Amino acid sequence: MAPSHSDARAAAPAGWLRRWLRRDIERPLEDLAGGHARLKVIVLLACVLSLDAADKATVGAVAAPMETALHIGNLQVGWLVTASTAVAAVVTLPFGALVDRVRRVRLLAIALVVWSATMLVSGLSVSYPMLLLSRLALGVVASAASPAVTSLTGDFFRPGERGRIFGYVLAGELLGVAFGFLICGNLAAWLSWRASFLVLAVLGFGLAVVLWRCLPEPSRGGQSRIPVGARRVPTADASGAVGVDHAARSGSLRRVIRWRGVRPRHALMTMNPATASLWRAVRYVLAVPTYRTLIAASALGYFYFTGLRTFAIVFMRGRFDLSQSTGSSLAVLLGLGAIVGVLLAGRQGDRLIDRGRLTGRVLVAAGAYLLATAAFLPGLLLDTLWLAAPCFFLAAAGIGGANPAVDAARLDVMPSALWGRAEGVRATFRFALEAIAPPLFGYVSAHLAGHAQAGSEAASAAAGGVATARLGAAGLGHTFLAMLAPLAVAGLLLLLRTTRTYARDVASALAAEQRTRH
Repeated sequence: MAPSHSDARAAAPAGWLRRWLRRDIERPLEDLAGGHARLKVIVLLACVLSLDAADKATVGAVAAPMETALHIGNLQVGWLVTASTAVAAVVTLPFGALVDRVRRVRLLAIALVVWSATMLVSGLSVSYPMLLLSRLALGVVASAASPAVTSLTGDFFRPGERGRIFGYVLAGELLGVAFGFLICGNLAAWLSWRASFLVLAVLGFGLAVVLWRCLPEPSRGGQSRIPVGARRVPTADASGAVGVDHAARSGSLRRVIRWRGVRPRHALMTMNPATASLWRAVRYVLAVPTYRTLIAASALGYFYFTGLRTFAIVFMRGRFDLSQSTGSSLAVLLGLGAIVGVLLAGRQGDRLIDRGRLTGRVLVAAGAYLLATAAFLPGLLLDTLWLAAPCFFLAAAGIGGANPAVDAARLDVMPSALWGRAEGVRATFRFALEAIAPPLFGYVSAHLAGHAQAGSEAASAAAGGVATARLGAAGLGHTFLAMLAPLAVAGLLLLLRTTRTYARDVASALAAEQRTRH
């Protein structure tokens, strides 16, 4: 039977939409990533990180209605984020060891199913203790995602472009933060805070299926690198022989090392990374001076970012007298700034290395942390939204821009056989500080707000809830200012220490890689 005129009219807009998406969205993104296969891998890895980021941002976005419904305060909200992050801090090192031994894509898919099931329980919780307990299992996806995504990125993409690729992948993490603030925050305003968690659960189940079916497991060590323009993602079975890609692994880094005559650290040449036990691998990782500094700087940066992500909307609502939906929408400004930062900083670090500046990535990361510190300072002191917003945008660009450069530098100084365990070590420290951040920010802000309330009790009684919200925002503002110190320390560590150790540690990683292959 021939299609009716009404069917033809209905199909016309759908066909136009598909052509528009292909022409104006998919093709430009493919050109940016270097082809269909590369874009596919980047999007899937970015989605894995975005889910966990969206969940943690959602806790902050729905904090106000959740506090009212469950009769809790900022400190209890902080413990909700800490519960999942504390689990990640405990189990991420064992997951890092698994990442170096088992199929990483399958591990990610299983972790996502567990995470999504637990997210359903969070959305159906009827009390604060039930919600807090349900959050404990959510650390599973974070503990599996961080080492697996890092290892897969290293095996799919060349070293000379890792800063740019990590920028694209981490943009997904920041889009997850924006999704949590904007979509889940507005869902809380329109429906209920429970609806926000249920939506994330559905998305998690869907992503697990897509990963299982669409992302092949690559060979370790670089034999599955995706060439520019490829239509299909290489699999482990279709990869070339070991050693074919060894020169590609080195890339610009090896050329600069040879040109400068940098020698490896002989103390790091006594272990075979591929066969080392977990604890020997941990000792090796912590023996690399650059990696120790990168661990400290990254953990301090995420410490501040986690506190900011948890309480940003509560702060802006009280400071600038905003509604829940307006505060959620404004928080997206921070996410957009961070996305701009990761896209620009990762690419800039790669360019500096291509030009012979071996420490280009760590210099970019150091500058980004210091920019964030300098921009947050005036923004937190200003009471006018239109003056403070540009400062917050620049600060977010700085705090986000440091991450792709740091992530690429971490792979530069570590043999590929240790990528999962090395990321497990780093993530353990990162998640430990992330777990501390929300309750610490909440406790300090409540303590500072209590002092302010003692001095203006009459005004608070007269103005009611508005004055209480402003006092809470004032406490958060002072807390954000005090916690800028660790952020500045992160930038100074990279600037003053890593620039002196980076070259020898890159040379050591390249030499260890060569010994492993022979």
